[in-house]
Amino acid sequence: MAKFCISCGKEMEDNQQFCPSCGSAQNAGAPAAAKEGKSKMAAGLLGLFLGAWGIHNFYLGNTGRGIAQIIVTIVTCGVGGLWGFIEGILILTGSINTDADGKPLVD
Repeated sequence: MAKFCISCGKEMEDNQQFCPSCGSAQNAGAPAAAKEGKSKMAAGLLGLFLGAWGIHNFYLGNTGRGIAQIIVTIVTCGVGGLWGFIEGILILTGSINTDADGKPLVD
């Protein structure tokens, strides 16, 4: 498993305490991905207000699903927009809690 610098994002070896690129000290207790990630609140609100256009899925990296939501919304004259609204609720309640890369959403 690759380790990345918490400051500059450059790839590092697992046992390095300081980044060779920027010299930043690394937190040995938690991986860099645990502190960074997509916002659960932002994704949920995008789903509630702009879900018909799949904006929350583009934000989370689910491009194919976002495009599908746009098509469904257009074909159903807007009724399919309920799909995005429901996904927004699921994100805010924690039923959907990862982005497209499987990284957990942060609060």
